[in-house]
Amino acid sequence: MSDEKVRSSVDAARDPAAPVLPTVNPNAEKSQPEPQATFHPAVYIATWITLSSSVIVFNKWILDTAKFAFPIFLTTWHLVFATLMTQLLARFTTILDSRKKVPMTGRVYLRAIVPIGIFFSLSLICGNQAYLYLSVAFIQMLKATMPVVLLLATWGLRVAPPNMKTLGNVSFIVIGVVIASLGEIKFVMTGFLFQCGGIVFEAIRLVMVQRILSSAEFKMDPLVSLYYYAPACAIMNGIVCLFTEIPSLTMDDIYRVGQFTLLANASVAFLLNVSVVFLIGKTSSLVLTLSGVLKDIILVFASMMLFGDPVSLLQAFGYTIALCGLIYYKLGAEKIKEYLSQGNMKWAEFGSRSPAARKLVVLGLVLLAMFFLMAGAAPRLAPDQSAKLSTGIGKMLHEKGA
Repeated sequence: MSDEKVRSSVDAARDPAAPVLPTVNPNAEKSQPEPQATFHPAVYIATWITLSSSVIVFNKWILDTAKFAFPIFLTTWHLVFATLMTQLLARFTTILDSRKKVPMTGRVYLRAIVPIGIFFSLSLICGNQAYLYLSVAFIQMLKATMPVVLLLATWGLRVAPPNMKTLGNVSFIVIGVVIASLGEIKFVMTGFLFQCGGIVFEAIRLVMVQRILSSAEFKMDPLVSLYYYAPACAIMNGIVCLFTEIPSLTMDDIYRVGQFTLLANASVAFLLNVSVVFLIGKTSSLVLTLSGVLKDIILVFASMMLFGDPVSLLQAFGYTIALCGLIYYKLGAEKIKEYLSQGNMKWAEFGSRSPAARKLVVLGLVLLAMFFLMAGAAPRLAPDQSAKLSTGIGKMLHEKGA
């Protein structure tokens, strides 16, 4: 995927007919470009984290809590909606103009887009199937293995030569996820296999993108990729859905979950793809990676609070190891030392300016950690109350969807 900057659609405009104050040097004033209206990078990061978390929690609620056990249909609906929206954006906006630089022909589409789309479709299907069996928290922990699987896929498809040092760097991720899996209270092998399959298919898809579409002429941002992938994936998913879920799917199932709920779900999923483009365009791929780590942590806590998913201390310990290994793999030792040094300086400056405020921050973090630990233990200590809380939240969401 390209890190190409996305142009803002909002430009600082001025009415030329409006009166203006005289200036000392009007020529110098004219030579300065007008500043573009833009947001702080934190806005794009927060928006992406919110949308990404919302999609995962929304899908979990529809497929599990609302008992709409049709993950292939849900994935197909997302892709059909994405196809319609990308076509509208291509026709009426400039956000997809970069697609004109891609020399897409029928032969290239069949040779490159369709095979990649098949693995993209399989990863979406397996990922949604996993929500029927596993908690959101455990799924996010398993997703931490993606860099390891991606590394093995690049070696298996001969995109990059094997490197034992790199394998050693990512070994902590595997160790952490294994510990987290051993500590999982609601472990279901079927869901575990579906999630592993989704991770493998997604890794293969990313390697195929790197191998086939890595040249400068074929580079595409995530939204342009969706413009090409969505129609092919929607057709393939639709065919699979026709023989698997459509025979047992009735209008009563759709009415039960709510048409507005399905429309809102697809809209949030599509807006997530739009937010990725702006996040990369306004920041960088590294920021996207680190934001993903923060998003995963938030989702683990959200899963505990919304669905009453228990997280054992052994599981939390293993996931912490996996996250540390992921950050080390993505940044490297030198970058981590640099960021820690900068963080220590900022923390010391903050303490010298406001010592009382720093003590309050430390106290707040301690209380927050204790709260989340108690929340993780609550489903095991009081399963009936946890179940009632989860059911109550599910009913509220269902009433809003209806």
